[in-house]
Amino acid sequence: MSDEEHQFESKADAGASKTFPQQAGTIRKNGYIVIKNRACKVVEVSTSKTGKHGHAKCHFVAIDIFNGKKLEDIVPSSHNCDVPHVNRTDYQLIDISEDGYVSLLTESGGTKDDLKLPTDDTLLTQIKDGFAEGKDLVVTVMSAMGEEQICALKDIGPK
Repeated sequence: MSDEEHQFESKADAGASKTFPQQAGTIRKNGYIVIKNRACKVVEVSTSKTGKHGHAKCHFVAIDIFNGKKLEDIVPSSHNCDVPHVNRTDYQLIDISEDGYVSLLTESGGTKDDLKLPTDDTLLTQIKDGFAEGKDLVVTVMSAMGEEQICALKDIGPK
């Protein structure tokens, strides 16, 4: 045995994994999948028959949940795919700053100030108009793989 002390540097974060493995053949339409390191929602799945050399293949057509781009992937149905942990959280809108960031009220009563306004034009105008009219707005924030974005809006009445 050696007497010297070993030092280990940990570079990993303490949080849970951003994805989990799932067999490609079990992923269905409206499920989620990781394609090219992007979290996507599956819009179409087709499975080919087993060929001369074995595996049936799944052809996925999916849309990136953050930027709306269409991505495709073909995976053997017996292999594992990465599936992102997707969370949706509702926050009350407190303020919109000039630089395009929003201030949101969390469940615990704290504020969340690190989110930008959405890039989707219709949602953007709905949020700005509703806020300008003094309505009480609740935004839904979708988060997956370390990214967050406002994806929906609810009007809960005047302030």
